[in-house]
Amino acid sequence: MKVKRVIVLDTSAFLAGFDPFSVKEEEYTVPSVGKEMSERSIAWVRFKTAVENGKLKVKKPEPIFLMEAEKASKNVGDKFFLSKADLQVLALAKELKAHGYSPVIATDDYSIQNVADSMEIKFVSLATFGIRFRLKWIRYCPACHKKYPPDYKYETCEVCGAKLKRKALKKKSVI
Repeated sequence: MKVKRVIVLDTSAFLAGFDPFSVKEEEYTVPSVGKEMSERSIAWVRFKTAVENGKLKVKKPEPIFLMEAEKASKNVGDKFFLSKADLQVLALAKELKAHGYSPVIATDDYSIQNVADSMEIKFVSLATFGIRFRLKWIRYCPACHKKYPPDYKYETCEVCGAKLKRKALKKKSVI
């Protein structure tokens, strides 16, 4: 039995000019994706038109899958860099996969791609080359070199007050 491929759209897909009417696969997104776009933009018009015409299904992921997406993003160190919509897109893709679909996330967001790869969810880039390596991040202070966990909630160093940066702790080739 062939698994049905579906596309899960992130905000960046619309911003890159993706037209939901250009593909035959079923397409899904989450409610917060529409909220990340300006209502005066062509991207929002594409989004709204696709929803109103039934081409794009808007679905909020179940909480258990949101927890899985949060856990995976924390594990690779991208949680701090993902929006609510980003986490919901990842969760929805995981939920669709659990229900027997073969989801592909359309996104140019490297953090989403990184987490999706760690969750064994396929992704496709639209305006960028996409990631070549799955990265595990660590945050650090460039001034005093104190290290922080990747999900550290502050943007500045607790020791010296410098703005924190992040660097790859380890990388693994994308499948």
